[in-house]
Amino acid sequence: MAEKVQKLLNDYPAARWAALILIALMMFFGYMFVDVMSPLQSLVEQQRGWTPDVFGTYASSEYILNVFGFLIIAGVILDKMGVRFTGVLSASMMFVGATIKFIGISEWFQGTAVCEWLGSWWTALPGSAKMASLGFMIFGCGCEMAGTTVSKAIAKWFKGKEMALAMGIEMAIARVGVFAIFSISPLIANKLGSVQAPVGFCTVLLLIGLINFIVFTFMDKKFDGQLVEAGLKSEEPSAEDEFHIKDLGKIFSSLNFWVVALLCVLYYSAIFPFQRYGANMLQCNLDGIPAATAANIFRWFPIGAAAITPFLGSYLDHKGKGATMLIWGALLLIVCHLVFAFALPATGSRLLAYVTIVVLGISFSLVPAALWPSVPKIIDEKILGSAYCLIFWVQNIGLCLVPSLIGSVLASTNANNPAVIEAKAAGAEFIPYNYTIPLIIFAGFGVLAFIIALYLKALDKKRGLGLEEPNIK
Repeated sequence: MAEKVQKLLNDYPAARWAALILIALMMFFGYMFVDVMSPLQSLVEQQRGWTPDVFGTYASSEYILNVFGFLIIAGVILDKMGVRFTGVLSASMMFVGATIKFIGISEWFQGTAVCEWLGSWWTALPGSAKMASLGFMIFGCGCEMAGTTVSKAIAKWFKGKEMALAMGIEMAIARVGVFAIFSISPLIANKLGSVQAPVGFCTVLLLIGLINFIVFTFMDKKFDGQLVEAGLKSEEPSAEDEFHIKDLGKIFSSLNFWVVALLCVLYYSAIFPFQRYGANMLQCNLDGIPAATAANIFRWFPIGAAAITPFLGSYLDHKGKGATMLIWGALLLIVCHLVFAFALPATGSRLLAYVTIVVLGISFSLVPAALWPSVPKIIDEKILGSAYCLIFWVQNIGLCLVPSLIGSVLASTNANNPAVIEAKAAGAEFIPYNYTIPLIIFAGFGVLAFIIALYLKALDKKRGLGLEEPNIK
């Protein structure tokens, strides 16, 4: 056998980290768009008439098509077509969906024949909410597909190297996007006096993200050529190595997969839906502080995650303890939501709000930093893309249902709240909702996630899955 004399592209630190930055920036802009309207709930209710249950329905729309099978299709596309095709497709869908959402929320769309027809058709939602939800559905398909594509791309480029650190840095960059948008969105909206301006700004950023991924495809194509030349990859995969639809059965029949998927859906159901309502919750629990101030407090949530995730990823690479991290992450989640529910409204302390938000961010570091690098340890590489997509699919079921649940509970539990009734009758910009029951629901998801994490650690010990072992051998 000929001796290998040429290094692969991913053997050069500058090349593999440059590839990571290109794909991470796509997710950075995607995460910005996900939460661009989260700190604007009060303004949307004032300008577009979106009540909490309407806002909850809009928030759920991001996941609807994924729940009804798109993510399963996305996994097949990813394993069949590879990261380059799937990444460009997903980034394009994000941009198209964002454009439709921008049209729906735009001031000039209100009062048009299309908007009026949408408002009268099917269910009682404003036409602007239906159009925005349609765009958010398409964006959501692209965003979730992009997330799984990025995970598989990182697993490919960092195999045998700093995989958990790379995934941690990618997640950190993406979450800085949440921090940025909770600062930028209210600023742009207040400056221009409209909710449509920050949505348009983020739509342009998604186009830049698409361009970034296209640049990455040229690097990835060269890397694939080197793998073939080095004999590490077949130019045409064999029948044994090629992905087949029947391989999905191996995933669905795996207990390991279902434990990880259930942990994922329970934990994330207490995080992402909470982000939609977090800023408004702080307004209500801190005696009606301005929306911009509440957003400035809440923006520290992703910064807590971004700051510590790379360190946790590095620790996981060198020391392991992934299952233990999952347990601690779920425990911190429970504590934080109970503090928001009871201690924060009782004290009205902004310091307590800041501390709890940062601790919740640390929780949001522990779980994803340990969860996503663990999947390649329990799933065969040729079906890894489908496995990630199926985990995201299960997760999306919760993320689709929970925002609507929280919106409905928030509306129903405040139906007879005198302060809410008085504020609505006066046409006030700020509505002082009581968030106690929704926050208890979020804490309940954390309790269930904690139980599943304990079971996963026991399963790892019994089956030797390697979740407590380091990634770098």
